[in-house]
Amino acid sequence: MSLITPDFGLLFWMVVIFGIVFFLLAKFGFPVITKAVQKRSDHIADSLKAADEAQARLAGMAEEHARMIEETRLEQSRILKEASESRERIIAQAKEDAAAEAAKLLDHAKVEIAAERESAIRDIRRQVAMISVEVAEKIVRKDLDEGDGQLALLDRLVEEAEQAQMPN
Repeated sequence: MSLITPDFGLLFWMVVIFGIVFFLLAKFGFPVITKAVQKRSDHIADSLKAADEAQARLAGMAEEHARMIEETRLEQSRILKEASESRERIIAQAKEDAAAEAAKLLDHAKVEIAAERESAIRDIRRQVAMISVEVAEKIVRKDLDEGDGQLALLDRLVEEAEQAQMPN
């Protein structure tokens, strides 16, 4: 019995065993294998579908992210613009307040300077008047000490008083 040229009996039993194995596989093995392949195919299809949905959501999220970034940039530029305008208003107001305060201080200083000047002028006039009186007193004493000087002074004072009384 060689396997290259099998007998009819061997061939018969091989076909019977093959049929039984085929029947058992067809009855019990192929449905399980088919279910497993179908299940795997469904799982792959679901995974692909989920991946497509995730990719679509990711693209939507990327668009949403880009939109939010753009809105944030616009909001940032608006806030910066408002802050700049506010800063300019505050600076302008501070300049105006400083100018008004400086003008007020300058006016007050001018008033104080004028008052001090008037006071100094009055002091100087009073001192000059006192010095003049002292000098005049000394001169008059000297002139009055001499006899002829007294008479000349009296004559002169009388003449001045007459001229002041006379209408021109």
